Amino acid sequence: MNPIAIRLLNQQLICPQFNNPEDVVNYMCAMQAQEYRMMRWAVEMRTRKPSAKAFKEAFDSGKIIRMHLMRGTWQLISADDYWNLIELCAPKSIAVIKGWMSSNKISIPDDELMRVRDILAQTAADKKSVTKEDFIDALAKKDIRLDNHRLSYHIRMAEMSGTICSGDLLPMKATYALTADKVKQSAKLDRDNALMLFTRKYFQSRQPATLEDFAWWSGLSMSDCRKGIALLGDSIHLEKYNGRDFYLTDDCKTRGFRKDKYLLLSPYDEYLISYKSRDIVLSEEYKHKAHNNNGIFQPIVAKDGRICGNWSPFKKECQVEFFDGEHDTDMQEEWARYMKFKTK
Repeated sequence: MNPIAIRLLNQQLICPQFNNPEDVVNYMCAMQAQEYRMMRWAVEMRTRKPSAKAFKEAFDSGKIIRMHLMRGTWQLISADDYWNLIELCAPKSIAVIKGWMSSNKISIPDDELMRVRDILAQTAADKKSVTKEDFIDALAKKDIRLDNHRLSYHIRMAEMSGTICSGDLLPMKATYALTADKVKQSAKLDRDNALMLFTRKYFQSRQPATLEDFAWWSGLSMSDCRKGIALLGDSIHLEKYNGRDFYLTDDCKTRGFRKDKYLLLSPYDEYLISYKSRDIVLSEEYKHKAHNNNGIFQPIVAKDGRICGNWSPFKKECQVEFFDGEHDTDMQEEWARYMKFKTK
């Protein structure tokens, strides 16, 4: 087994199968989206013809939703998966949020929670796409003044309830919309079927991956993760690599590896953040170059799937700093693809 080549193929980082960004997000199930500007490249680089315009159109139309879903962090999900993922992930996410509130000595009584939620919903309904500042102004008119921490918790709780979701895509600032105006209501799967679909999408797009990787990424309990794998039955199997058990699906892609290929990856890209153990693609001695212990991830360069450097996404010229030795291969092909994405 060549785990690096398999991950590159199944993560759609080489030989991508999809033309549309919404299809990528649907396939990946959820994609980390902390970095508001760079999440667009993280999705589009997995399409055949990356286009910032195509991403904005999909986002503004509600085909792609950005929200706090797993581990209390931002993800992109497809509208098709929205209701099932809320049902599956919200209980654990709410527990995480309440844990943070407790550690910050913040308590929100139910009457405050519902009153503020109603105001957030009405503001989003009135203005269609609103910023946090719009929420602050609307609350102030009702003589409610919340500090930034408290308001953030209210917004996250409203997201988890399916009341509000992401609004239109702005260059630098997140917006919110009323979910009822953005995402069509759809029939919900029962929990077992939702868990099975969630599990299949993870392993299909991140394979080979371990049980521990899945538990880290999903934020679900270990028992739920084991159950999800069991529900897949014979469509998933184990293979050993370096003494560890990795899961692969029956439709795993294994052909198409391209040698001497560089990739300019976004901070928080799923190529790293999908896994608890990242040593397959990132040497232990260099992991501090890719992310710190507080969960801050950097823009990274991969050559043939191995993380080998950092790059600067917002410069006019290609600026790369390699940390694992000399590199002779020209970076201009990948840089040109990135620059074309920004203007197309």
